[in-house]
Amino acid sequence: MLAYIPSPSQGVWHLGPLPLRAYALGIIIGALVAIWIGERRFQARGGRPGLIGDIAIWAIPFGIVGARIYHVMTDPELYFGQGRHAVDVFLIWKGGLGIWGAVLGGALGAYIGCRRYGASFSKVADALAPGLLVAQAIGRIGNYFNQELFGRPTDLPWGLEIAPDKRPPGYAQFETFHPTFLYELLWNLAAAALIIAIDRKVRLTGGRAFALYAMFYTAGRVWIESLRIDTVNHIGPFRLNVWTSIIVFLLALTYFVATRNRVPAPDALPEASDDAGIEADADEPAADAEAVDGDESDRTNDAERSATRADGD
Repeated sequence: MLAYIPSPSQGVWHLGPLPLRAYALGIIIGALVAIWIGERRFQARGGRPGLIGDIAIWAIPFGIVGARIYHVMTDPELYFGQGRHAVDVFLIWKGGLGIWGAVLGGALGAYIGCRRYGASFSKVADALAPGLLVAQAIGRIGNYFNQELFGRPTDLPWGLEIAPDKRPPGYAQFETFHPTFLYELLWNLAAAALIIAIDRKVRLTGGRAFALYAMFYTAGRVWIESLRIDTVNHIGPFRLNVWTSIIVFLLALTYFVATRNRVPAPDALPEASDDAGIEADADEPAADAEAVDGDESDRTNDAERSATRADGD
């Protein structure tokens, strides 16, 4: 048995002139899974079938652009300065996406989509929350194929083998490292399952499921970031992403606590058009007719009782 996790020998395959990249494939599959989960949850709340897919058309491009902008802004030295080429900013297929930019950009795109289709942004966000975690877990597989974003050296049985040319300066003598991609993958899946479990017991509405998504993810990210050794910018003793995670966690926690007594909105959404609602509307005239018949019957009985009392007096 191997005492480590071997890394893939390549992360790109060619179908003729077309390159198939594991990194991009992970993002695409993750997005599709997130849409599927979000669609099921949204419909369970009375939402219009297909709406999550419609909104994803806006959210995904905004998310990708936002992720790239965040990466470039937080690591500008990789693209600007002596020996660098600014045009590399647009070579997104070579990697370099920031999750916080993806969340902000995706949220903006989703908000625009919700306004366009007349949907509730908070209901869409709550429906998508666990699916986003699953999508991020799948996306981390791309880091595995690229042999990137791993942690400190380790001799644990699940240490990740990294090729010599992928090891950062000062770590050439080490062969296995913490598989932080795997830690985050497992953490995200566990957090997604926990949100679903909580939502089944206590219906999370008004963006509270999305707040839990932010809290769970950032809590794990702080720990995982402390293991990584890739070169990034620091503010004081912590990596930039640690500070971002702390800020996002506190904002999400504040929102979650502040809305704990909010009365849940009805599950029926304006955009819902399920068969049950249609059938209920169709039955209303019949119900009205029955009510009229009942009123007439009551009036007839009252008249008969009055006549009987008159005869008796």
